[in-house]
Amino acid sequence: MILLKQILVATDFSDASAVALDYGRAFARTFGASLHLLHVMENMFLQSVPADPYQMKAALVKRLTERLTDDDRASLHAMAILETSDNAAHAIAQYARAHNVDLIVMGTHGRVALERLLAGSVAETVVRTAPCPVLTVKHPEHEFVVPDAPETTANQEPGALP
Repeated sequence: MILLKQILVATDFSDASAVALDYGRAFARTFGASLHLLHVMENMFLQSVPADPYQMKAALVKRLTERLTDDDRASLHAMAILETSDNAAHAIAQYARAHNVDLIVMGTHGRVALERLLAGSVAETVVRTAPCPVLTVKHPEHEFVVPDAPETTANQEPGALP
């Protein structure tokens, strides 16, 4: 029997992350689990940035909390978490380990080999290092199960059996 108590959705605010949040909510509702929504902010220490780092952090916290609904907070005990790290994948896996997360859900951009080699893949690293299963969701989604189209004929009345 599968038992999920803690579900972590890692977000970078992309379309793929929005889809991952939908999946995370669905799993949390199905299993009665708590939902953690995590964004890892790049460590700005000793970097020249045009904006005030505290204002950047406050803006990210606002964006993150806006992703959760009142229903998420009430029925899923959802919480928004902002971490700061030099390595997003490491921070996601570390958070999952520290909070006994049972499933990580995250979006992936589906980069091709050269892009992945040059830019790296946070999702790929999380899959390899996470202490629990990881569900990656690519955007746009592809339906795995498509309902059969109803068969109708010109002489058939709507609702009548063939």
